[in-house]
Amino acid sequence: MDYFTYSKKLSYLLDMIEKGQLLSLKQASEKFDCSERTIKRMLKTLRMQGYNVEYCKSTKKFLLKFS
Repeated sequence: MDYFTYSKKLSYLLDMIEKGQLLSLKQASEKFDCSERTIKRMLKTLRMQGYNVEYCKSTKKFLLKFS
């Protein structure tokens, strides 16, 4: 995957999180046609960029936490 494609997918993943649509790693991996491990790396990249992405067990989805 080239940088432009990765960047677009990363942006879309962040958008899904902001809208509360990211429910599982499996869902995202199927949508992006990649492995769950790749989604974990993408989430790590978002965290390194300063986004506080966390999984909420009660709502069962990924959320952005603001400090």
